[in-house]
Amino acid sequence: MPEIVDDKSEPCISFIIERLQNKCSRSEEVPFFVGINGAQGSGKTTLVSTLAARLSQPPYSLPTTVLSIDDLYLPHRALSEVAASHSDNPLVQHRGQPGTHDIALGLSVFSKLWGGRETRIPNYDKSAHSGQGDRVSAEKWDTVNGNGSAKTKVVIFEGWCVGFRALPREELQRKWQDACKKRDSGTYQGRLGWIKLEDVEFVNENLRGYDELTNQLDAVIHLDAENPMFVYQWRIEQEVHLRKLKGSGMTDEQVVDFVNGYYPAYELFTDGLRAGVFGDEGKQLRLIIGKDRKVKEILRV
Repeated sequence: MPEIVDDKSEPCISFIIERLQNKCSRSEEVPFFVGINGAQGSGKTTLVSTLAARLSQPPYSLPTTVLSIDDLYLPHRALSEVAASHSDNPLVQHRGQPGTHDIALGLSVFSKLWGGRETRIPNYDKSAHSGQGDRVSAEKWDTVNGNGSAKTKVVIFEGWCVGFRALPREELQRKWQDACKKRDSGTYQGRLGWIKLEDVEFVNENLRGYDELTNQLDAVIHLDAENPMFVYQWRIEQEVHLRKLKGSGMTDEQVVDFVNGYYPAYELFTDGLRAGVFGDEGKQLRLIIGKDRKVKEILRV
């Protein structure tokens, strides 16, 4: 793995504190919810850990809870049912895409956190069932806002598709047709053009339900790859490091197959995220990062 340079946490901390103070000025006694979006390998996990640690400590002293969208995946049995009922759709043969998460569970967790009530934070074991994954039993989930513990003041909701918004059908079809034309021209590097329209329509329709979570966010931070194709190299680098560390991990070919399953969503929904999740200007921070994962530009959206 290349050396990790923390050039992201400081601007993100400043942004979160500014937005939180703006919210507090309206006398709202509820936690501040910030969504963090970043492609696999972009440094999102490291950033989230750093933010949670720094916000929880002086001078901020804001008890912070992290919820990953990965921990909202459907249980193994339900994922298997989704795959079986859409057996010809390659996008939902494994966890990842919209339609493979338990939105009702996420809304329940959000509601409890909003109310300052005792909340168990879901946990997902990606290694279960030979890597297919399964939800950890609820009694093993961490608890926040329990008796005697400080109430959560900041909630970080992180994930690769946090903040994605579904597209109007006409725009979805146009993007798909453009990808197919590029595929036929021989200059295409993406994956959307190799997927059937009805398959991406299924993902798009399921994404509409995610708005119920997105609409509750007070702010969004977007780690935006200057070129989305960087995700392939980033994930390969992660697995090389994992193989050295643990003696096992995906091969380079397996990584490519893995990322291929996600890439059509990046092609479809990244433009909307870049334009802004909210109608209100200033509630989103966009950090454009280069191939070396270093910040090249910071924008307010």
